[in-house]
Amino acid sequence: QVQVVESGGGLVQAGGSLRLSCAVSGRDLALYNLGWFRQAPGKGREIAAAVTWSSGSTYVANTVKGRFSIVRDIAKNLVSLQMSSLKPEDTAVYYCAASVKGSDSWNYWGQGTQVTVSS
Repeated sequence: QVQVVESGGGLVQAGGSLRLSCAVSGRDLALYNLGWFRQAPGKGREIAAAVTWSSGSTYVANTVKGRFSIVRDIAKNLVSLQMSSLKPEDTAVYYCAASVKGSDSWNYWGQGTQVTVSS
């Protein structure tokens, strides 16, 4: 089982940058993918980026590609989402989640952290 705890949200002006961190704990982390999802007001939850813990290979959604990046730090057990050139439409609650590799289900979720981008 894996536990994830997000931090780093806040208020930022459009065009600014913010870095979210996800503290990851549990056994056999090499078996997991870690992802960042977001849910804007009135909208469904969507994936922003994901990383395979064992290899570090990444996926970034087209909607944020070129502005967001994801990286995992094995030594610190952290997954970070670096966000730049932020837009008001990036305003959302951002969640960290974990999925067993090869599974379509993201079974382990954090509480979320609010990111608000002002225009």
